[in-house]
Amino acid sequence: MLTNALEGVTPAPDQKTAMYAAACSIEEKARSYLDGGAAHLPDDLINALVLFSYGYGWLDCGVRAGLFSISGDRHLFTI
Repeated sequence: MLTNALEGVTPAPDQKTAMYAAACSIEEKARSYLDGGAAHLPDDLINALVLFSYGYGWLDCGVRAGLFSISGDRHLFTI
């Protein structure tokens, strides 16, 4: 789900703004948590789920704040 969400968004603000930098930071955090969760699979499902969920929460928050444009499945986000 987090992978699909990451693939379905792009930073919305102009590239020369602080808001664009914030969107990129959130996207980087979400990717980092995706990688961290994947590193726990298949042996540590609880911590994998924690990391996936945390990364997804960051990304969803960015979408709700208007930092991302959704080009993928809109149902993945709480908008």
